[in-house]
Amino acid sequence: MGDALLSAAPFDPDAATAAYLATLSPAQHERAIAYTQGGHWLLLWGTLVTVAAMLLIWRSGLLARFAGRISGVKARPNLTAFLCTILFFLCDWAIELPWSIYANWWRERSYGLTAQSFGDWLGEDIMSTAISIPLLALLAIAIYALMRRTPRWWWAWSGLVVVVGIVLMVVVAPVTIEPLFNKYTPAPAGPTRDAAVELAHRAGVPGDKIYIYDGSKQSERYTANVSGLFGTARVAMSDTMVKQGADLAEVRGVVGHELGHYAEHHVLWLAGGMSLLAMLLFWLVDRLYPTVARWVGAGAAIGDPAHMPVAWAVAVVVGLFLVPLMNSISRYDENAADRFSLQIAHEPDGLAKALVKTIQYRASSPSRLEEILFYDHPSVERRIHAAMLWKAQHPDLVGK
Repeated sequence: MGDALLSAAPFDPDAATAAYLATLSPAQHERAIAYTQGGHWLLLWGTLVTVAAMLLIWRSGLLARFAGRISGVKARPNLTAFLCTILFFLCDWAIELPWSIYANWWRERSYGLTAQSFGDWLGEDIMSTAISIPLLALLAIAIYALMRRTPRWWWAWSGLVVVVGIVLMVVVAPVTIEPLFNKYTPAPAGPTRDAAVELAHRAGVPGDKIYIYDGSKQSERYTANVSGLFGTARVAMSDTMVKQGADLAEVRGVVGHELGHYAEHHVLWLAGGMSLLAMLLFWLVDRLYPTVARWVGAGAAIGDPAHMPVAWAVAVVVGLFLVPLMNSISRYDENAADRFSLQIAHEPDGLAKALVKTIQYRASSPSRLEEILFYDHPSVERRIHAAMLWKAQHPDLVGK
C-alpha cells in the first residue's frame, strides 16, 4: 500500500536533482571543489608566469638580435615574422615548462585524473609544441603583414584570419593531428553502436562516424567529443566511459549531446564567436601596447616581430579578462546540446548519470558568479535539474 502511494506521488525535479548529487559522498564533492577552485587560481598564476617569461625574453634582447641577422641589408618581413615567432614560442615553452609540468601533469596526477607517466606526458607535450609552433608562425606571417599594410585596421582583419584558421584546423585535425595522440576505432557492433547510429538517424546526421578512442592514455575523465567538419566530422567517446561503467542510457544521453553540437553547427558558431573575441583582443592590444612599450623601453611599432614578447604579454593579460565572455559562448552551446539530447534521445536519467561522473573534475554547484566567470560548461547541478524538469514535462517520452 505504501509503495503504491509512493509511486503515485508527483515527480519532483528538485528532489531528483538532489538525489543524483547525493550519489557522491561529501568527501568526493569537497575534492571536486578543491580541484575546480584551484583551477581558477591557475588562470591567474599561469598569466603571471607567462608575463614573467615575456619579460625574460624581452630583456634578453634575443629576438631583436635574431631579427637583425635575418634581415641583414635586405628586409625580409615575412621570413622575419615566421622565424622570430618560432624562436619566441620555443623560448616561451622552455621557460614555462616547469609550470606546465605542475599544472598539466603533476596536479592532474595528484587528483587521480591521469595515470600517464611523466615521460609519456612530456613526449606528447613536445609533439604538440612541434605541431603548434609552425602553425602559429604561419598565422603570425598573416597578422604582421596586416599590421604593415593596414596599420589602423589590422585588428579587424586579423580576427577574420583567426576564424579561417580555426575552421581549417577543425577540418583537418581529426585526420592529421588527433590520430598522432590517440587511436580512434569505429564503435564495435553491438547495442552501443546500434543506439548511437539510431540516434544519428533521428538527428538527421551521418551514422557512420561513431568512434571509440583511448582517451585513458591521457586522462581518467569521463568524456566524449565531436570534432571535424563536413567529411571529417565524427563523434568520439573516450574509453573511460566504458571503464566507468556507462550503461546504454548514459551512452544515448552523451551521444545525443555530441550530435547536438554537430547538428546545430556549434563549431561554426564557436568559430564566429572566437573571431569576434579575437577582434576585441587585438583592438585592445593595439590600444594598450604603446603604453606598455614605454614602460619596458620597447619601440612604439607593434608590427616589429622583435617586440613580440611585449605584445604577447599585453594579449595574455587582456585575454584573462575575456575568459568570461568565451565561457559564456561555450555554456550557451552546451545548454543547447543538452536540450538536443533530451529531444532526440529521451534519456534524462542517462544524461544525469553521465553528468554526475564529470563532477570529479568540475564541481557540481558553484555560485552563479563563479559559474559565469570560470565555467565553460553550465554547472552539473543546473544541467541535471534541466534534465529532471524535462522528465517531469515529458513522462510519456522517457526512454523511448
